[in-house]
Amino acid sequence: MTHSKPVAPTASTLTELWAQAAARHPDAPAVRDTAAALTYAQLDAYSDAVAHALTEAGVRREDRVALSLRRGVGVFAALLGVLKAGGAYVAIDPRYPRARRDMMIKGSGARVVLAEPAWAAEIPAEHVLPLVEFEPAVRVPRPNVTVGPRNAACVLFTSGSSGRPKATVLEHRGIVGFARNPALPELTGEDRVGQISSLSFDAFHFETWCSLAQGAEIVVLPALPDLLASDLQRTLRRLRVTVMLVPTMAVNHVVREDRDAFAPLRILHTGGDAILADTCRELLAGEFAGRLFNLYGPTEATTACSAFEVRELAEDADGVPIGQAVAGAHLYVLDDALNPVEAGETGQLFVGGHGVARGYHGDPALTAAKFLPDPFQADGTRMYATGDLVRRRPDGQLEFVGRADHQVKIRGYRVEPGEVERLLARHPQVREVAVVPVGDDQDRILAAFVERRGPLLPDAVRAFAEHTLPDHMVPSKIMILPKIPATDNGKRDRAALLEILEAESARSRGHQPPATRSERLLAAIWSELLAVEKVGANDDFFALGGNSMLAFRVRQKVKRETGVLLEFSDILQHTVLRDIARTLEPRLQAAV
Repeated sequence: MTHSKPVAPTASTLTELWAQAAARHPDAPAVRDTAAALTYAQLDAYSDAVAHALTEAGVRREDRVALSLRRGVGVFAALLGVLKAGGAYVAIDPRYPRARRDMMIKGSGARVVLAEPAWAAEIPAEHVLPLVEFEPAVRVPRPNVTVGPRNAACVLFTSGSSGRPKATVLEHRGIVGFARNPALPELTGEDRVGQISSLSFDAFHFETWCSLAQGAEIVVLPALPDLLASDLQRTLRRLRVTVMLVPTMAVNHVVREDRDAFAPLRILHTGGDAILADTCRELLAGEFAGRLFNLYGPTEATTACSAFEVRELAEDADGVPIGQAVAGAHLYVLDDALNPVEAGETGQLFVGGHGVARGYHGDPALTAAKFLPDPFQADGTRMYATGDLVRRRPDGQLEFVGRADHQVKIRGYRVEPGEVERLLARHPQVREVAVVPVGDDQDRILAAFVERRGPLLPDAVRAFAEHTLPDHMVPSKIMILPKIPATDNGKRDRAALLEILEAESARSRGHQPPATRSERLLAAIWSELLAVEKVGANDDFFALGGNSMLAFRVRQKVKRETGVLLEFSDILQHTVLRDIARTLEPRLQAAV
């Protein structure tokens, strides 16, 4: 188990932390978006006005206030105003559908919804308060409300295994401990922190509280999907962004295309999924000269409870450690009987310390099941059962193995899909792998989705798996994808993978073998270029992953193998293999 030195912050609540920051840096820039910018003093005054409006609306200590707002400077005035009024904020991503928004309002027990004026009328809540505009000339008195370290600060929703999201209640003390944690590199008043996270995602705490606690400036960037569609490096340089926390899946994808995209940064944190060893090697071998940290932590442990600074990785390393406990956290690797396991053995990770959440709002049974008394501390505190499997290396660093609830039995053997992913990723042409169990009981199988570096067919992956893995760990289905899908929050999108698998299964059920010479020729070429097994006569080129560049390569291969010219327009206009083959067949016969 890992124990860290306790954090001794000078503030015990977020309101105290903010008051100290505003007093130290009144004229320094605090936050900016594309339309506005506020200093620390201006943000303090704006949030006082919000707090006054909320107290006038009846908000009291511990009341939940939902924020239905556009990304921008107003969000930060709103959340500070909620805290100054004694409440706990529930930040709702403006991209969420109405049903999800309404569920979060109801599920958090929100007393008031603070909304964009244009949205207020459409929100089905009893108390909807339009966000007030900032009037620099008007100074509103701050409410005389005092909160303590154990008061609720915010409610974040995380996905639940039952399909019902869980409303996690985080307290002031946990977020303050994270904001000033000495295990993370210190920010300065010269830093500009890029804000890209969903407002409903716990990475927002880093962008907000770590920045404000240390006098840095928050720069609201476009939402992550829009940012990635732009010239990322140019955007960061233009806005002089020096610090970011970027979801792991996004880092993996960005560095694959441009290893220097993050070169303008002084500090790059990543977390939320498994960072690829190759990604780190590529990033550190390029122009990026800053510090790279792999953060780990469930929402229930306040954003990050462990950290690992990635300086270099061995060439044969197939994973990146999640590190050691940050200050104030206790990390325990335990067996099913809650006994510590030996170094090198796999166990479930439990987290103790000040960052552990209060629990799940409105669900005392689940809270009792996941937040257990900490048997290793004598102060009556609790530890959170993460459900994550880890093992401790001889040097004390923790390695992520997989999810305990993702373990499945295949033909009577217990299998951890994450272990299969790591072993398949050792293939030199494999960039990334996602392994998903599908089916029930005796019919359960493993499906592997592979993102390749270069030429690679499913048969080659299967042969490698059979040579590397025990028979029961070899995936029954292997699909080559151009990219492993990710959610807007940068986590692996399991639902999208299952949809891809279902579409492939439907294609297989309707498979019609190629019958003519031209159909067999095209099927073989498509199979090679598209990395698809059993291409049929009724398959569509673009549905299988084709594009105009690959269509050009099909044309070139047909010409090289037969001497016959297949018109580019034949592929783009017909798209189905049988239809293209019909245009090709007479030319093949004429060439004989």
